[in-house]
Amino acid sequence: MLNHVMVGSNDIERSKRFYDAVLGTLGAGEPFRNEAKSGHVRLFYRHEGSTFCITQPIDGEPASGGNGSTIAFKCHSPEQVRFFHDTAIAHGGESIEEPPGPRESSLGTMHLAYVRDPDGNKLCAIHRAK
Repeated sequence: MLNHVMVGSNDIERSKRFYDAVLGTLGAGEPFRNEAKSGHVRLFYRHEGSTFCITQPIDGEPASGGNGSTIAFKCHSPEQVRFFHDTAIAHGGESIEEPPGPRESSLGTMHLAYVRDPDGNKLCAIHRAK
């Protein structure tokens, strides 16, 4: 259903350092760097058929995290959820909500971790038990 997700950044190089490390825990490599005719820089991380993008806001206004928005990244194990979380914190992210770990729901057991990136975007690492 989705082709890509894009978030804004007020410091594209800080975001690159953060996402290189965090998305690296999922196996994503270096992003494709694009500079628009307007001079705005964008980074495109491609992995397993998905694209995650970071951009300097084109309208010239400061980037901000979307209130009520969450971007969830699929993990292959509970350990990868923890690694994603810990890597995010080590690279300038902020741990939010409950500590990383299992959560029971009507869908079964899920392992979750929630963080905010340095620009305030809310990220989730998730592993659904089979």
